[in-house]
Amino acid sequence: MIRLLVVVWAALALACGVAQAARLEPDAVNQAQFSEGEPNGVSPMLLKAQVLLDRARFSPGLIDGRVSQNFTKAVAAFQAANGLPSDGKLTRETWDKLAATFAGPVLTTYDVTAKDVRGPFTRRIPVRMESMAHLKRLGYRNAREKLAERFHVSEQLLRMLNLRAGFSKAGTTLVVPDVGRSDPPSQIAGVEVDKASRQVRALDASGKAIAVYPASIGSEEKPAPSGAAEVKRVVHDPTYHYNPKFAFKGVKTKRPFTIAKGPNNPVGSVWIDLSIESYGIHGTPDPGQIGTTFSHGCIRMTNWDAEDLAAMVKPGTKVDFKDEAAQEGQTR
Repeated sequence: MIRLLVVVWAALALACGVAQAARLEPDAVNQAQFSEGEPNGVSPMLLKAQVLLDRARFSPGLIDGRVSQNFTKAVAAFQAANGLPSDGKLTRETWDKLAATFAGPVLTTYDVTAKDVRGPFTRRIPVRMESMAHLKRLGYRNAREKLAERFHVSEQLLRMLNLRAGFSKAGTTLVVPDVGRSDPPSQIAGVEVDKASRQVRALDASGKAIAVYPASIGSEEKPAPSGAAEVKRVVHDPTYHYNPKFAFKGVKTKRPFTIAKGPNNPVGSVWIDLSIESYGIHGTPDPGQIGTTFSHGCIRMTNWDAEDLAAMVKPGTKVDFKDEAAQEGQTR
């Protein structure tokens, strides 16, 4: 009886997945038009809007086709930059402005390469940081995770877009978001870290935001700093050094340790070192948590957004911390 129930449940889950995927055919997303009301579940219209926001550097964080706080904040930032009421609601006027930023299809195809599937992968990554220190590298767990990050999407959405495709064979053609952003400016006037809204902004000389990213910022045990700082250096593929004086929850050792490089390292694929000791702007191994949880004091962004910002800053770039950190959320 139990086995029969499991089979039935699996069949229903598969049917549900197929139904969801039918609404995510490339044409349905690429030709999506604005409609009133808040969609339920994964929406072709929201998916298209998220890709357009990402391309325009008003990042919604992880692209998943769903309503989220990060999506609402990205819409509000785009509205403010375009002289619209910045309430974060996707109105027809906002949609028209957003659609005008890119005329091509937001979903495209990608052929998986031998490099994509070759790895090396780190299939099992422990939860405890002390245990991570025993690994030689904290790489992607598999090709699916690697490809999902490359195209800024959740693994769930990548599977929904490619129900009948695998991710471990070179030559496989996948449907993916076209997240090709334009070249970033060679340098920016400054960076603003807004602790209240949990956003990081790249500013031009006039103080206008030319890129806005969601972020996890500080915690009660190690609050983010206040005032002004500056960029000291940018480190790609960084190692992570734990100092016992941090006294992070869940870390029991009283000795310092180092965690090896890799995109699943606690600081992700890039570290933007700040002039305040032990603080930086960096990537993350868990992009789905960005903007919804606290960090261990630093400024945590998705790897792709942190890398985008890293391409704009240089030693001496000013970083200003604004407002007080929000009180709700969990530390990650």
